Amino acid sequence: MNDAARAHWETVYTQQAPDAVSWFQPHAQHSLDLIARTGLTPDAGIIDIGGGASTLVDDLLERGHANISVLDLSASALHAAQMRLGADAGRVNWIEADITTVALPAQSCDLWHDRAVFHFLTDAAQRAAYVRAVLNAVRPGGHVIIATFAEDGPLQCSGLPVMRYSADALHSEFGAPFELLEHRRETHHTPAGAVQQFTYCYCRTRIG
Repeated sequence: MNDAARAHWETVYTQQAPDAVSWFQPHAQHSLDLIARTGLTPDAGIIDIGGGASTLVDDLLERGHANISVLDLSASALHAAQMRLGADAGRVNWIEADITTVALPAQSCDLWHDRAVFHFLTDAAQRAAYVRAVLNAVRPGGHVIIATFAEDGPLQCSGLPVMRYSADALHSEFGAPFELLEHRRETHHTPAGAVQQFTYCYCRTRIG
C-alpha cells in the first residue's frame, strides 16, 4: 500500500455513501457467528482490519464487547463509522493506518478480523508483511478470521485487481503457525444487486 492507495480509498468513501459500496452489509452475520464461536469474554481484545465504515463494530458493542479496535487506511471511512456511532465512538480505538506497514502493539489482540482487505494484496511481499503483522499482534492461541473473494468471486473490486481464494489456498498464505478450525462460503448480495462469493477461514494461532 502507498499514498496512491490511500487516495483511492479516500475517493471511494467521499464519493459514495457507506451503505452504497459493494461490500456493505447491514449486519456482518458470518463474521458475528464466527466471533461468537470463539467464546471470547467481553474484555478480550478484538481488532477489525479494514473495518472502516463497517457495521461490525456496532454489533460487537451491542453484544457487550468492550475492547475493540478498528483499523482502516481511509480517514473518511473511519469518520463515517464514528458519526454513525455517536457517543459510542468513544468506546472504540480507531487506527488510521496501512496494515502492511503499521506497528501494532505486540500480542495485543485476542481476535483478528478482516473481511475484504487481504484479497487486495496482490503483491507477495504485501501478503508476507500482513501475515507478520498478524503474528505480532495476536496472542498465542488467539483467533484469526479472514474473508476474501472466493475462487469464483470477482476479478476486481472498486476498480482494483484482487486475489481470489479457496479455503485451502487462503490458509496456505498464512501457513503452519495458523491452525484452520473452520471455513465457509458466503453469497454476498451487493447494494446494487450483484452477487459475490466469499471464502471465510477461521484459524487459531499455534502456541509454541
